[in-house]
Amino acid sequence: MSLVEINANTFKEAFISGANNISNNKEYINELNVFPVPDGDTGTNMTLTIMSAVSEINALNDISLQSLTKAIAGGSLRGARGNSGVILSQIFRGFCKEVQGCTVLTQEDVANGFAHSMETAYKAVMKPKEGTILTVARAMAETAADLLNVYDDIVDYLEEIVKAGDEALSKTPDMLPVLKEAGVVDSGGQGLMEIIKGIVEGLKGTPVSLTEQGATQTLARGAGILSDTPGIRPSYVVGSGSEHISTADIKFTYCTEFIVLLDKPIDDAEVDKIKEFLLSIGDSLVCVADDEVIKIHVHTNHPGQAFEKGLEYGQLTRCKIDNMREEHNERVSMSHEVLAEKDVPKAEPVAEEVSAEPAEEKKYGFVAVSAGDGLDTIFTEIGVDKIIHGGQTMNPSTDDILSAVKTVNAENIFILPNNKNIIMAANQASEICEDKNILVIPSFSIPQGIAAVLSFSEDMEPEDNKAAMTEAFEDVKTGEVTFAIRDTSVDGKEIHKNNIMGISENGIDVVGTDVQQVTQDLIDGMVDEDSGLISLYYGEDVTPEDADKLKELLEEKYSDLDVDIRFGGQPIYYYILSVE
Repeated sequence: MSLVEINANTFKEAFISGANNISNNKEYINELNVFPVPDGDTGTNMTLTIMSAVSEINALNDISLQSLTKAIAGGSLRGARGNSGVILSQIFRGFCKEVQGCTVLTQEDVANGFAHSMETAYKAVMKPKEGTILTVARAMAETAADLLNVYDDIVDYLEEIVKAGDEALSKTPDMLPVLKEAGVVDSGGQGLMEIIKGIVEGLKGTPVSLTEQGATQTLARGAGILSDTPGIRPSYVVGSGSEHISTADIKFTYCTEFIVLLDKPIDDAEVDKIKEFLLSIGDSLVCVADDEVIKIHVHTNHPGQAFEKGLEYGQLTRCKIDNMREEHNERVSMSHEVLAEKDVPKAEPVAEEVSAEPAEEKKYGFVAVSAGDGLDTIFTEIGVDKIIHGGQTMNPSTDDILSAVKTVNAENIFILPNNKNIIMAANQASEICEDKNILVIPSFSIPQGIAAVLSFSEDMEPEDNKAAMTEAFEDVKTGEVTFAIRDTSVDGKEIHKNNIMGISENGIDVVGTDVQQVTQDLIDGMVDEDSGLISLYYGEDVTPEDADKLKELLEEKYSDLDVDIRFGGQPIYYYILSVE
């Protein structure tokens, strides 16, 4: 029996099949990373992004194409991780926006959806590059238009589109020489094809099931408690509660979330009125509306008033209230238990004053992504309010960044991604946040982030500060020292598994077998006549003795330069360093 149109239930099953397929194959996609570093995470990022959308559609009570497309667009947007995840969320958003008014999907709807998804993805990238996931999306969109109504069966139609996507993917090494040299196709394009192929299998009535390994690894990486990447030790995170923060600092007690199923569409002016009311009774507002639903998150002392406001516009669903004072105390208790198990002395809690006034909103705040205990301490010492644990080994999602922003009681908040693969998610978070002025500082590395914060001035206006902070790190040369996870060839250099690599902003500069020697050679290539300071942050696999020896060698070799070395505690990277 041929499939002429796709109804809501079939679409849901097919989408979940696509999500399962990429989850089952994510480690293969991770291994397509051009650089043989132990943090290739395209497959993981794309999987966590689409699984966020799956969680949203599984929570729906009413299954229709409208509810499904809205859930997919919203879930993937907030769950997007890394550049590949953000681009994938834009592909979903483009498709869903195009077909949101449909009751069933025809070939024409599918063709229009492919076209709009491609256009939306290209617009999301500042400088689109061919030989990437964008190329694969464009090839499928063009084929969808060319073959419209050539086949009676939508499955036959989609299988031809898949062939076009596979062909475009196979040509990505011809478009990007770095892919050809490494002997791989584009990992993002491969991830997209796994999703589309899984969707087609779902439409054929043979949906892909989630394997045990795929489920375990996705949940572990998503929860932030275990890394399945070779060479990375498990790390345990207690949560964002800190015992030195008094619950008196919590101005609004209840974290209130709900969705309004609209009785009728409302315009932007009416949405603004809702936001104005909610901000009058609380803060940390996120209010996203479309023709069918409004999704609301607000911190308030009067959740009932928030619900009553929602009821003016329609029915409520997925209502949730969390007592943040209670959660705070639970987290403090949990942290004590974890510290006791590890025999780590804990600080004395600060006595809580019941009558204390809530902390006033300050003008500026900072959120930074960090990847080690020592680096966390450094950022805290220079004034960062909230640390997001992540970086190369685990890119935080758009929602993770939004959650961190909500904890900072400031009018203007600077976000420091400190990794080029997190900047797009940070930008996406800044677009969603309604009640705070978010300024993303496009820092590519930890040293750049540190330089940016140190250049901040309380007396300057937000945009002037952003310009000054960005300018401050542009002259900071950064480098990293890590190990290779496979044999390959990059930039004309033969690299073997377990080789030590010195990586600068230009690529892999040094390959060797000794960490200390590779680090010295990397620095030698970065120092020039204008250099005045060498800064190193040593990782969890480097001993203090080895770090001190390296410092002595560098001070002797570069006697006219300052050499500063500090414990970073980061995994994977023996050293993160900068020359300025």
